[in-house]
Amino acid sequence: MTTSTEQWSIGIYQGDSPFSLSPVAHNPVVQAQHITDLAADFVADPFMLQYQGEWFLFFETLPSAPASQQTPAQAHGVIGLAKSSDGFNWHYQGTVLEEPWHLSYPHIFESRGIHYMLPETLGADCTRLYKADSFPHQWSPNADLLPGKHADATPFYYRQRWWLFSCSTPDQHDTLELHYATDLTGPWLPHPSNPIVENNPRIARPAGRVIQWQNKLYRFAQDCYPRYGSQVRVFEISELSPHHYVEREHQESPILGPSGHGWNGRNMHHIDLHQLSSGQWLACVDGYYHD
Repeated sequence: MTTSTEQWSIGIYQGDSPFSLSPVAHNPVVQAQHITDLAADFVADPFMLQYQGEWFLFFETLPSAPASQQTPAQAHGVIGLAKSSDGFNWHYQGTVLEEPWHLSYPHIFESRGIHYMLPETLGADCTRLYKADSFPHQWSPNADLLPGKHADATPFYYRQRWWLFSCSTPDQHDTLELHYATDLTGPWLPHPSNPIVENNPRIARPAGRVIQWQNKLYRFAQDCYPRYGSQVRVFEISELSPHHYVEREHQESPILGPSGHGWNGRNMHHIDLHQLSSGQWLACVDGYYHD
């Protein structure tokens, strides 16, 4: 009997602009078989950060369900780490964060010399911020930012305020909300334009870090139609204040999509972009195949 194989894995893309990217030759750079401290079904949702001349890549690892469990859904995700000196060749470092509930989407960022991680923490019934006790391996809870279930929370700092996108319907992937705060730990206020997106699984769920390029802000969205995480779309934010929000889809959207074969043959649903000192862009992405 032939069994099917399906798996998310992580690759690296590069390009002259954030909207003109190509895969590097040796993708995927991190996949389930690279995880050495546990048996894993897949890795996904990568975020990376450069620190002291090295790159650190954080991602969701889904452990394989023990044989005693009835379904893989009973396994819950943990946050893994890989390291690279050049952004292309990665070496797995181990699991760095685990909770009694599922963790994913480990949005890693630095503010005022402190490293933070904002993973998806639906099982805690809040959006929980973590702070590095000793970067990159040791993390502890710092603050609960939003009550309730918010998927793929995506923070960014712009014009003296913190902003936070999140999907408030994690089962339907169809509603995007925006909150803002003067301090990272809150209090966080709902934007009066909420919901920013409603009843549209094609553009609601966040798909990675918000970037600023050529004095413009861009957010990335998972296109969850006709299936979850089918491609990545990009939106230019033309107006952002505590009173107004305006965006439009960029002419280059979608910027990521499945290749039709190989490690990203069927789906792509995440991107984390970084501009290098050379002006080039480097991105970690994920892809899904099903044989």
